Amino acid sequence: VKRRRTGGFASGGSDKRGFQQMHTLTGHKGAVYSVAFSPGGKRVVSGSEDKLVKTWNPETGEEALTLKGHSASVNSVAFSSDGKRIVSGSDDKNVMIWNTETGAQVGTLTGHSGWVFSVAFSPDGKRVVSGSLDKLVKIWSAETGTEVCTLAGHFRAVFSVAFSPDNKSVVSGSLDNLVKIWDA
Repeated sequence: VKRRRTGGFASGGSDKRGFQQMHTLTGHKGAVYSVAFSPGGKRVVSGSEDKLVKTWNPETGEEALTLKGHSASVNSVAFSSDGKRIVSGSDDKNVMIWNTETGAQVGTLTGHSGWVFSVAFSPDGKRVVSGSLDKLVKIWSAETGTEVCTLAGHFRAVFSVAFSPDNKSVVSGSLDNLVKIWDA
């Protein structure tokens, strides 16, 4: 089956539903691996191979903050539900928490022995979950930075993690072809 290319975002056009490219955000010096909107949509966060986390104003396309602290590629970024913090996971095996207003690093969560591929805040903002090349899912206190628990059960790298809306469960997806749901 041949697919026909139609203008779309690549050419700055619009698709059949009327979506149009608003801005192209430039500033990273490497591949961008993760992006997310803040709750309310007033900021965008990006994580890149250039070891940086950046925040952007989606209305103007202007860079707001550059967050420096990781020593390797940033694979995953996410906002807390109140929009006041960002969490990032990196090939440096660390999970970092940042203040979105000041750009200050407010926590470094260490404990993975492999690259961190996915991170997320719990909806209540009290915990962070991370998934890693080390095959582990870790749950952390977002307030103290301490490890709450380690969930072992995957046989290959964990590439995706998320909390349930009620804060009671975590879901993880892995290269082992499995999705696991855990009590949090």
